[in-house]
Amino acid sequence: MKYLIIITSCFLSLNILSLDDHGSTSHDHTSAEWQIKTYSSAAPSFIGDFATVIGGNGEILRQGTNGWTCQHGNPRPFPKNGWKSPHDAMPACHDDEGMKWMMAYAEGKKPNLTRDTYMWMLHGDVGEDNLVPGVLDKKDSTPGQWIESGPHLMLMPKDPKSLENFTSDFNKGEPYVMFPGTEYAHLMIPVEGYYKYQNQ
Repeated sequence: MKYLIIITSCFLSLNILSLDDHGSTSHDHTSAEWQIKTYSSAAPSFIGDFATVIGGNGEILRQGTNGWTCQHGNPRPFPKNGWKSPHDAMPACHDDEGMKWMMAYAEGKKPNLTRDTYMWMLHGDVGEDNLVPGVLDKKDSTPGQWIESGPHLMLMPKDPKSLENFTSDFNKGEPYVMFPGTEYAHLMIPVEGYYKYQNQ
C-alpha cells in the first residue's frame, strides 16, 4: 500500500507538471503543439481557443476564426530550443488594432490606431523599465522602475494623452500607465497573481 501511495503521488506530480506545461508531453518548446497551447492561453479560453497563432519564427501555426492573434511577445531573439516557459515567452493575444500597435513598437514607429484596443498577457512578462520603452535589462533601468509582471490586461489607446490622469505607480494594485508621456503609453490592468514575480 505504501508503494502504491508513492507511485500515485509521483503520477499526480507528473500530471501537475504536464498541466503546467499546457498538457504537452514533449519537451520541444519549438513544436507547434507547445507554442499553440502556450501562446493561445495568454487570453481567456473564449478568445484564445479561436485565435490565430503565430509561431516564434513568424509562421502561422493555426488559423483562427475570431479576428484575434496570439504570439510570443518577448522582443528578444527566439531561442534555438524555444522559450523555456510560458512566462519567458511573454505571449500576447490581440486583435488587428493590437497588431498595429505591436508592429509599430517593434519598429520604433508611432502607433497609428483607428480606435482603442486591448491586449491580454495572462503569463505576464520577464520585466522592463516602466518609464523608458525598450529597456530590457534591469541593470540599465531607471532606479525603482523595473517591473516583472504577472497576469494582466492592457489598454492601448488611440490617443496616449487620454491616459495622462492615471498613475504610473505600479505598486498600488490599480491600473497604471507604462511608458507615460511617450507614443507607447498604455494602461496596465493587473489581475490576480500580478505580483508573483515582482515579489520574489
